[in-house]
Amino acid sequence: MPLSEQEQRLLDEMERSLYQNDADFVATVGGRRGKPNYTVLVVGVLLALLGIGVLVTGVIVQQPLVGVLGFVVMFAGVLTIFSPPRRGLAPEDAAAPGAKKRKGSGSFMDNLNARWDRRNDDHG
Repeated sequence: MPLSEQEQRLLDEMERSLYQNDADFVATVGGRRGKPNYTVLVVGVLLALLGIGVLVTGVIVQQPLVGVLGFVVMFAGVLTIFSPPRRGLAPEDAAAPGAKKRKGSGSFMDNLNARWDRRNDDHG
């Protein structure tokens, strides 16, 4: 069932308000993840394959400790593959287009990191 014109306008108004008033939430929920880090992906796949090999070896030699170690290595590899990237976007880049950054928004450490990045960009 399609939305009426009034409901569509209300939905558009709510979306604009969200982009303008809550840029942090939009940045968190937004689908922009950046380019995948293929090095981390390859390391994760190799860890998972190594873990499977150790797990199978543990089953063949009938050593539960070796099997558990293989499972742990395999699990670490899978977590490495699916973990989010460690470095996110800078707070200025993560804001929605046209959204103003409010004074006092963000944590103390985010503000310090932003100042450090600006200082390095000015000197580099």
